[in-house]
Amino acid sequence: MKKPTVILVLTAALHLAAAANTPAPAGHAANTPVATAQSDTTAWPQADLSNGFLHARFYLPDARTGYYRSTRFDWSGVMPVLEYQGHTYFGQWFPQYDPTINDAIMGPVESFWPLGYDQAQPGGIFVQIGVGILTRPDTARYNQFRYYPIRYPGNWYVTRAPGAIEFRHDLATPGYSYIYIKNITLTPGKPQMVITHTLKNTGQNTIETDVFDHNFFVIDTQTVAPGRVLKLPFPITTEQPRGMGELADVRGDSIVILQPFAAKQSVYAIIHGYNDKADDYDFRLEEHRTGAAVRIRCDRPLARLAFWASVKTLCPEPFIHIKIAPGELFTWTLTYDFYTLTP
Repeated sequence: MKKPTVILVLTAALHLAAAANTPAPAGHAANTPVATAQSDTTAWPQADLSNGFLHARFYLPDARTGYYRSTRFDWSGVMPVLEYQGHTYFGQWFPQYDPTINDAIMGPVESFWPLGYDQAQPGGIFVQIGVGILTRPDTARYNQFRYYPIRYPGNWYVTRAPGAIEFRHDLATPGYSYIYIKNITLTPGKPQMVITHTLKNTGQNTIETDVFDHNFFVIDTQTVAPGRVLKLPFPITTEQPRGMGELADVRGDSIVILQPFAAKQSVYAIIHGYNDKADDYDFRLEEHRTGAAVRIRCDRPLARLAFWASVKTLCPEPFIHIKIAPGELFTWTLTYDFYTLTP
């Protein structure tokens, strides 16, 4: 058996000077995009995986040269490419790129609610799992769309084995410390991707947070239009709908697209109807114009579920709740099964 290969060891001390106390680029406090061309796709640390059915590419975490260096999403598992039977499932959905824009990111990426933000004073620190130790700049409430200066990015270790890649993030503070491991495996002999997570609390404080998977699907480079359907295993009701009824609508256990989106249009809703069992974390996203489809499952129950779509991406946004006492660990596994339909 071929031994795993360590393809990246990012030691925080080597990059601390570049990342510590870094101010947001001009305009980013208000999340103003910086128009930077995304032309050279070889410019960032990356790795490819294949199992003969699926081919995937990953941009690797790096505080100095990584593709994504903002503070909303976990830096591991950024996936600009996933291909199956001639179909593509991810890609650039946003109009402008800069490494510190909060959502200039691709793939089934995840975001945690921060630890210790409310207790921090202006100039003090808080923790974003999968990112590092951040600075609270003022008395404003936490805003997930805002860039926060990175005080210390922690240590990243990336190991590749045949058909698999593992990301490990180690972070230690006087209050919150953890070891976070994300292992992504392309299952041998089938069009399946499994993402297994382990979060161990190595600190003094209980870790309690929510994590959600944004699922930035860009299917076959198609814009979002009639023919794109999200199917759930329960009858859907919605709360706080925006654009529902005009751009998208609920049809029993499905959300269907009613018309093509204009450049700046989007739709959003909080979804209800699920139970407290893991079997309701089971979604199917189907693109009937091209025949590409995917099923997403988890071994943990939903804590919250949202739906968001814009002109190029349609995203089920499932949340799970995490509570870990010091010395304990929490695991969760996501399974993606890719399949095709007759267009």
